[in-house]
Amino acid sequence: MQPRTLRIVLSILSLLAGLLLAMHFAGRYAERRVLRDESAQGREQLALYAEALGTLIERYRALPAVLALDPELSAALAGPVDAATQQRLNLKLERINAAAQSSTLELLDRDGLAVAASNWRLPTSYVGHNYGFRPYFQETRTQGTGRFYAVGVTSGIPGYFLSHAVRDAQGGFLGAMVVKLEFPGLEREWSQRPDLLLVSDAKGVVFIANRPGWRYRELQPVDAAGRAELAATRQYDRQPLAPLAHRTRQAFDAHSRLARVEGPDGGADYLWQSLPLTTEGWTLHLLRNPQDSGGLVRSASLAAGGAWLALAFLGLFLHQRWRLGHLRQRRREELERLVERRTQALRTAQEGLVQAAKLAALGQMSAALAHEINQPLTALQMHLGSLRLLLDAGQLEQAQRALPRLEGLLQRMSALTGHLKTYARQSPDGLRERLELGRVVEQALQLLAPRLRNETVQIVRAPSPPAWVAGDAIRLEQVLVNLLRNALDACAGQAEPRIRIDLCRDGDDWLLRVADNGGGIAAADLPRVFDPFFTTKPVGEGLGLGLAVSYAIVHELGGRLEAANQAAGAVFALRLPAAQEDSR
Repeated sequence: MQPRTLRIVLSILSLLAGLLLAMHFAGRYAERRVLRDESAQGREQLALYAEALGTLIERYRALPAVLALDPELSAALAGPVDAATQQRLNLKLERINAAAQSSTLELLDRDGLAVAASNWRLPTSYVGHNYGFRPYFQETRTQGTGRFYAVGVTSGIPGYFLSHAVRDAQGGFLGAMVVKLEFPGLEREWSQRPDLLLVSDAKGVVFIANRPGWRYRELQPVDAAGRAELAATRQYDRQPLAPLAHRTRQAFDAHSRLARVEGPDGGADYLWQSLPLTTEGWTLHLLRNPQDSGGLVRSASLAAGGAWLALAFLGLFLHQRWRLGHLRQRRREELERLVERRTQALRTAQEGLVQAAKLAALGQMSAALAHEINQPLTALQMHLGSLRLLLDAGQLEQAQRALPRLEGLLQRMSALTGHLKTYARQSPDGLRERLELGRVVEQALQLLAPRLRNETVQIVRAPSPPAWVAGDAIRLEQVLVNLLRNALDACAGQAEPRIRIDLCRDGDDWLLRVADNGGGIAAADLPRVFDPFFTTKPVGEGLGLGLAVSYAIVHELGGRLEAANQAAGAVFALRLPAAQEDSR
């Protein structure tokens, strides 16, 4: 082969190799970009699913603690439970379970024996069965509270068990109040989604899935110690565990990857997102089929190939220019224009892709904020129209006075983009700190300020010295918000609604009174206002747990919460011991 021919062949082969490599790497980059974008969307969806699951659990988390304060339950556990007492407790738990819409309520004695249950009528009744081997009972006996997800050894139905200790007046352990939560509604809702949703425990065993075949799968092998623990606690009683083979093909971060999964329906590639649920010790998984990115990959490959060809042609062009010189000047200019046109076309296509991505991101952000800022924007538009009319009429002074209203609307829209996290934050258990009770009252009034303004309620506060107590500001704020909201509800419809707040020293205690002029509480209802699920509000406007939870919080802080009637309405008295540094 002639040297010139060999050079031509080598040049062609180099050109083809570079073209294939450029198209390959550009396609892979585009594919990774699509997967990363899908991963970001998956994280947002996963957060919504986690919020739905957490909301369902939080709705019932306080229920066993509130019921454990029932003196009838502690009195029954303090002595032998005869048939009449057991029947009375069964009926009571049955009524409360129906009102709370929980799955099952059961009362265990100090040995873990179920002495009463809301499902006492069913063949799978818990009454008479011992559940002392369950971890939630053992945790309750040692720590005061417990939780455990397991398959029911009596009913065979899986559920989440939340428990709280029932104690006597001296704090001795008498037994446990247990609520069982089942998630059929959540699984039915999730089953309508095209994606796979899994929840696994700390051992990596899937116990909730929106596809039945994926339940009770091991995401990682359970060692011998773990299997012994599963057998001892009978967590997945009579449910065989099967491994779920999966292999990571590409990792994006610690909780996002592209994986090959050999599932019940065969092998497939999934975009696998994980989100730890630290409160429960679980992990939520979202498995999505990656979108078909073939079109974008082909476009990127063609663009890269075009760019490579453009560079190659540019090299040939320069080579020809070096060889032919000025004799081929016109041809060189034509080739240069051709290269410029192709480069411009590639640049235009690339800029179009970038602009499309920007518009897509802008659409997502606009959709997320449109609902929240719509009302202040509408009001701002109306005020601007009024301001324009004032300026046209030459009424500059009135226009100047309208400017603070516009500034207030802008500040409101700015506030809409923030989050009031303090009130929603969960405070640590057993928190005791020295705090000023009057300051807590002011914070509660600030939270209710919009409603107070809308309903034109007069708040009367008598001057008082600093009232230092030992407690938890977040929980006390919750109590005061409950009392003030009840007072606002009671005052609704009054010609001159008024709420009076008095704070004074009473011996070694501080006494806070919240009184309204709403007509008072019926005499027959006064003994029951602190009972769980008792409410005089219309159906759908209250669950009847606000005062019960407030009573439990105050009782835990060593205080008392009482209700009574006065001349014009009702009055709630909150009594808390004064802090040690402030006691006389």
